[in-house]
Amino acid sequence: MVISIQKAEYIGEYKIHFHFSDGVERTIDFYNFLRNARNPMTRNYLDKKLFATFKIEYGDIQWNDFEMCFPIWDLHEGNI
Repeated sequence: MVISIQKAEYIGEYKIHFHFSDGVERTIDFYNFLRNARNPMTRNYLDKKLFATFKIEYGDIQWNDFEMCFPIWDLHEGNI
């Protein structure tokens, strides 16, 4: 089965609530990932306004034309 993101809602404080195609829902907190990132492009997303600009395209979440993205299965399992 191919899993995709059907919907994602920014709920504040770097947390996104995901709805996956298999009915699973999961809220993921991205703060520690962003805070510990070594890549300055990734750390830019500590700006909450910039972080909230994600898009769901083709069942995947991405920021700024895939400047930042995550494997769908990792998100589905709650691992980032």
